[in-house]
Amino acid sequence: MPTLFRFLYWCALIAGIIYAILFSLAYLVEPTPRDATIEIPSERTNPPVDQPAQTPVQ
Repeated sequence: MPTLFRFLYWCALIAGIIYAILFSLAYLVEPTPRDATIEIPSERTNPPVDQPAQTPVQ
């Protein structure tokens, strides 16, 4: 049984360290906002209109 407790102790210790790192990153680090510009080609927003097929006159 002592090896099970030792294993659970190390798992809890590692989980606590990971939780502390995530907590500190969430509350102590401030991201710097910046503008983002994404160019979209006009072919994607205004697709060319296909011409209707001409039926041959008989």
